[in-house]
Amino acid sequence: MSQPVALITGCSSGIGRALADAFKAAGYRVFAAARKGEDLQRLNAAGFTALKLDVNDASDIARASERLSAEAGRLDVLINNAGYGAMGPLLDGGAEAMRRQFETNVFSLVELTRACFPLLRASKGLVVNIGSVSGVMVTPFAGAYCASKAAVHALSDALRLELAPFAIEVMEVQPGAIASSFGNSASAQAEQLIREDSPWWPLREGIRARAKASQDNPTPAEDFAATLLAAVRKPKRPALLRIGNGSRALPLLARWVPQGLLDKALSKRFGLGQRL
Repeated sequence: MSQPVALITGCSSGIGRALADAFKAAGYRVFAAARKGEDLQRLNAAGFTALKLDVNDASDIARASERLSAEAGRLDVLINNAGYGAMGPLLDGGAEAMRRQFETNVFSLVELTRACFPLLRASKGLVVNIGSVSGVMVTPFAGAYCASKAAVHALSDALRLELAPFAIEVMEVQPGAIASSFGNSASAQAEQLIREDSPWWPLREGIRARAKASQDNPTPAEDFAATLLAAVRKPKRPALLRIGNGSRALPLLARWVPQGLLDKALSKRFGLGQRL
């Protein structure tokens, strides 16, 4: 039997790198995708097939699928992991910040899956979309990010049904708090929007707190990867998988706690109780 092949995006660090390590150890040939040259060098040195891929670049996507076809001729698992968290007040970022967020977290997921469809079809493969518990539990100062992950949830449901006739499975993963560089990246994104001329300037510490919230008692990325790999290897795979601290409790709170009480708790947590 031929060696199974996995393509994983966003492998420079954190969840992506942990997934690459786990799938390689399980016997997969891992095409580990990243954007920067230094990251690609590290991935090659670690024994992966490093793949230059900016998920927002159509030509990169085309070249990646062509290389997969030429070098592997199959694709058993596609993991759409690349993404980032746009933090800050929705009205400060406006439509442009939302557009950038959706380009990376949503549109690229569809385009890469589309480009890989022939290989996935031939291999009766699996598409794994990394969503977030934030797509269910919406919080202030992360509206664009929460909306993008809610879109990933909806698209995963649609793709699961639409790809089933081709024997391609779709699994959505909704992580909770996972140890990664996400918090640092989100904080950097937030700092770009925190300005003295913003109406939300007095609430800047609440914005910073939300940017760092993903690293509150986080589950190790290696544990996340091991749990996901185990789910992928099951004869009957789950359509939705929640992994990590808060991944089960927060959706339950969003579903069962009255909205008024939830609003009060979130307002207190992120400093929104005062009048400006």
